[in-house]
Amino acid sequence: MAAVDLRLAGLAVATWFSALAGLHLTAGATLLLAVAAAGAAGVAGLHLAGVLGRPSAPVRRYGWIAVAVLLGVVCGATATAARLSVRDAGPVRALVEERAAVTAELVVRDDPRPVRGVAGRPAMLLVSAELTRFTGPDGRRVAAPARVLVLANDPGWRGLLPGQRLTAEGRLSAPRGGDLTAAVLSAAGPPEPHGAAPSSQRAAGVLRAGLQRACAPLPDEQGGLLPGLVVGDTSRLPPTVEEDFLATGMTHLNAVSGSNVAIVVGAVLLLARWARAGPWLAAGLCGLALVGFVILVRPSPSVVRAATMGAIGLAALAAGRPRAALPALAAGVAVLVLFDPELAGDAGFALSVLATGGLLLLAPRWRDGLRRRGVPAGLAEALAVPAAAQLACAPVVAGISGTVSLVAVPANLLAVPAIAPATVLGVLAATVSPIWPAGAEFVAWLASWPAWWLVMVARHGARLPAGTLPWPGGVTGALLLAGLTVALLVATRHPVVRRLVAVAVVAVVAGTLPVRLAAPGWPPAGWVVAACAVGQGDTVVLPVAAGRAVVVDAGPDPAAADGCLRRLGVREVALLVVSHFHVDHIGGVAGVFRGRSVDAVLIPQWAEPAAGRELVRTEAAARSVDVVAGGAGWRYREGGVEFTVIGPPHPLRGTRSDPNNNSLILLATVSGVRILLTGDAETEEQRALLDSTAPGGLRAEVLKVAHHGSAYQDPAFLDAVRPLVALVPVGTGNSYGHPNPAVLGRLTRGGARVLRTDTEGDVAAVLGRTGLAVVTRGTPPGRQP
Repeated sequence: MAAVDLRLAGLAVATWFSALAGLHLTAGATLLLAVAAAGAAGVAGLHLAGVLGRPSAPVRRYGWIAVAVLLGVVCGATATAARLSVRDAGPVRALVEERAAVTAELVVRDDPRPVRGVAGRPAMLLVSAELTRFTGPDGRRVAAPARVLVLANDPGWRGLLPGQRLTAEGRLSAPRGGDLTAAVLSAAGPPEPHGAAPSSQRAAGVLRAGLQRACAPLPDEQGGLLPGLVVGDTSRLPPTVEEDFLATGMTHLNAVSGSNVAIVVGAVLLLARWARAGPWLAAGLCGLALVGFVILVRPSPSVVRAATMGAIGLAALAAGRPRAALPALAAGVAVLVLFDPELAGDAGFALSVLATGGLLLLAPRWRDGLRRRGVPAGLAEALAVPAAAQLACAPVVAGISGTVSLVAVPANLLAVPAIAPATVLGVLAATVSPIWPAGAEFVAWLASWPAWWLVMVARHGARLPAGTLPWPGGVTGALLLAGLTVALLVATRHPVVRRLVAVAVVAVVAGTLPVRLAAPGWPPAGWVVAACAVGQGDTVVLPVAAGRAVVVDAGPDPAAADGCLRRLGVREVALLVVSHFHVDHIGGVAGVFRGRSVDAVLIPQWAEPAAGRELVRTEAAARSVDVVAGGAGWRYREGGVEFTVIGPPHPLRGTRSDPNNNSLILLATVSGVRILLTGDAETEEQRALLDSTAPGGLRAEVLKVAHHGSAYQDPAFLDAVRPLVALVPVGTGNSYGHPNPAVLGRLTRGGARVLRTDTEGDVAAVLGRTGLAVVTRGTPPGRQP
């Protein structure tokens, strides 16, 4: 049985990984991979069969596993190559390269997803759809079955349901790659529906809308979390709760997964057993519950995947034979990937498979080990299941977030008692909402109490010092942690190694945790300036007093700006300074006001772009906050913060970018540390400031590098500042080439410690006993500049 299990597992993993590789290759290269694997499998099979020699017993034992792996590569690569050939079909590709305007006939694949955009702009919707045919610029209709991603601003897209047919006009552009999306369609207006969605989708829409209505009277946190727990709808989930769940490794609760299926079907199974129903009746009731739940949360590919994984895990636990369920899990993985190769690159798919694998392979062994050591059966189960699932999912979470959570296991253990009641009551509220709205609201109120517990666990877990450690992100980080996890699991099978690992863990915790408790990572003690990771934009904070600060710029996104200030514990904003009115500096202004008092807003005298200026004025007026236009010589002082506006020395016109070159430049002093904040000033404003400032007047220990470290820097200006610390707020993977390597090299050669928010997250300069030091969020203070 073990050999069969390993063969099927090897085939499934190889199918998965070959499909994943194919998504990043061309159809020809993927097909070539399949042919090579087929040839290798044929040669290996002939050798193992004795046609090409007599293999030894160990070779025969593991050789067939290798053949299964090669066959998995053949299957995965062939299926992916076939789908890639459709994705890269000539007619669609040609129009994508031309960015042509087309009229497309589409079938909606999933619910429209809102994108948290910039304040003041219409909300963007992402709609996954299947293209059936299109009419090109020349009027010719072409049948082209391919996947497209629709970007839409019109509210007419919001109420669409999966399976609905429609026609839309828009312009094609290239997708980001790495999946089966053939094109991105930027919709020019509302869609033209052709008939209603399938009845199952309409029923799901009614139930989901009823759940939202039932949760509406609840507090924002619980009311936003419950639809996420039940049906994966996080549209009302506050960003603060989302961040806390991510930091504590609980974000999987906000997406439909196999655990949701297991909870709902498991509840039905318990009721059936309590009612002494026979095995066939119980199985039938569980099947009906499974179908009903899939309809409720939408029978999309991701939900079908979750149902498959959850059903496998539930069947394994019910039968008490987790080893026998491994072939079923492997077969489910292989079939799902062959049916839709795009799942191979879906993080949700990986989390579902790994969690189910941990449930089958690790949890029973750990549960039995705990019971042998005297732990009660119920407690052993409660400890083993979330710990196994968390350990199995940790590599994917680390690859996505770039961190390893040390609080994830205890947080998920504390969450266990609340997950099932919240989910089951939420499903019940959705079910009764069409026929008894008042009853649905009452059931949702009952469900809000376990949801409140989940919010509290995430909130306090996210605030624990040393809760997360930095880790390499992406595929590299995920594979590294996966390798270490497997090596650790294999090594700890030996008693001596187990003792050594236990001693090492205790030593690490005892040695590092007191240090982190004595000097919490964020906000760091003695900080004088912090630059937050808010994407491609600026948010810089100067501390005035405990919970009170001066904020310079608000970044592009309200949620990011709010999260920045929340992490720093800022409850009052003494002054909001807007360096200039580009959206990457003012788009998040609503997030600064969110839940905080703001005493005043300082804006530049240069009033362009007008839309940005009006956004700032509108947000301030809505809260009766004074707006002051300041120029060179404007001064401010409160608490530990003092600054003077030193630029622009005079209005600059006809430059490469007049708004950038009229940015407010502040020379601040915080606890004796000179800090130069330069907005997006480019070479013209920097030269003008050099010409108007006395020698040594620009010297500062900390420099906020202008314009995200762009190439438009005056070398003489950087030399005049000669900072010890250079902060570069910049967005990950931006398309502008920021920051410029030559600029960073010049700063480094000048003796500056360069900190980038795209690689190090939130960054800060602190004043300690030994002088100026730098801190990145999640790392201990004390790195000397």
